[in-house]
Amino acid sequence: MSDVSVDHIGIASESIEAASGFWELLGFKPSAEHVNDEQGVRIKMLEGSVSSAKIELLEPLGPNTPIGRFISKRGEGIQQLAVRVNDIESTITQLIASGVRMIDEQPVDGASGSIIAFVHPSSTGGVLVELVEHNN
Repeated sequence: MSDVSVDHIGIASESIEAASGFWELLGFKPSAEHVNDEQGVRIKMLEGSVSSAKIELLEPLGPNTPIGRFISKRGEGIQQLAVRVNDIESTITQLIASGVRMIDEQPVDGASGSIIAFVHPSSTGGVLVELVEHNN
């Protein structure tokens, strides 16, 4: 599990357009928009110029989606911390072998052609961690 870095911080919001204003004022630039029907979310990625970490704004496609339920339970705010890995399948295997509880034991489709898997917060000190492998 070498060569890891923070890929993005996911922020749940009622409207990604309204939420992006603040981040754009800070200098983050919109880089991609995507709808992930499987996850029930509209995504807008914002990139800075200092590091490779991004801000990911998440807008639910409906109230009975993971982000919709998150907002109704906790309100808008940071929903997950995403960590970029080189080989998601071997990372998942190593984590499970070490006793880490996974939400996704197999990778699923993510934004912009990536594959992702979520680590259960009970194994991370209460933080929802998303593993991300980019195909580029």
